[in-house]
Amino acid sequence: MADLLAAVAEIAQAAGALALRRSGESYRRWEKAPGLPVSDVDLEVDAFLRERLMALAPDAGWLSEETADDPARLSRNRLWVVDPIDGTRDFLRGRPGWAVSVALVEAGRPVLGVLEAPAMAQRWHAAAGGGAWRGDTRLAAPHRITLSGARVPTDSLPREDHDLVMVAKPNSIALRMAMVAAGEADLVATLRWGFEWDIAAAALIAAEAGAAVSDALGAPLSFNTVSAQAFGVLVSSPGIHAAAVDRLSARATAARAAG
Repeated sequence: MADLLAAVAEIAQAAGALALRRSGESYRRWEKAPGLPVSDVDLEVDAFLRERLMALAPDAGWLSEETADDPARLSRNRLWVVDPIDGTRDFLRGRPGWAVSVALVEAGRPVLGVLEAPAMAQRWHAAAGGGAWRGDTRLAAPHRITLSGARVPTDSLPREDHDLVMVAKPNSIALRMAMVAAGEADLVATLRWGFEWDIAAAALIAAEAGAAVSDALGAPLSFNTVSAQAFGVLVSSPGIHAAAVDRLSARATAARAAG
């Protein structure tokens, strides 16, 4: 696994360098659906990653934000789960809060994850059972035990969460989850359906750093599902996870019922 992780990290680094170089050039951008921006850089990085990663593990299936889903992946024990540019809005605006996200899933669980954030000069990686790292620094999630005062990467807080503390928020949900892994935030939560490619690599990194990781209702995350979606994500210091689930449960249940 160490050799495979090193190879994937090298590929992610090259993909990040490609995206960073293209960010300073002219490129096309459009909305693939209302509110969902994309650019031809996303597609170029996706094609690059698919060629290189599939060469490493030809037996694996493929799931990516920028590739049409092939149901054949469901019959594969291993699956590459990729977001070529997570945080596209920051990429398009020339902000640094985006990352190349690559995970290898086996039997429904991430076993390898890499986040390459070239505009921030940061690389995060983890292998199951091997801890989580940013560069050469081993990561440890925070040990907070009180929900009030918890640091949350966000632009605003609901009135009922006035006791939480806002910290700077990258557009990439994967990087926000990684902030908990690094002890730079205490809680990250989303209360809507999201795709596996957004969270697979970061979920492993956070868990290997000792963070508690679940969906918005506190249930374990599963990957390579039919819908390739999960209902939200909740990543936190283990000592506040139950309190966060309890606080958010009514909102999460209502949001899920609303679709």
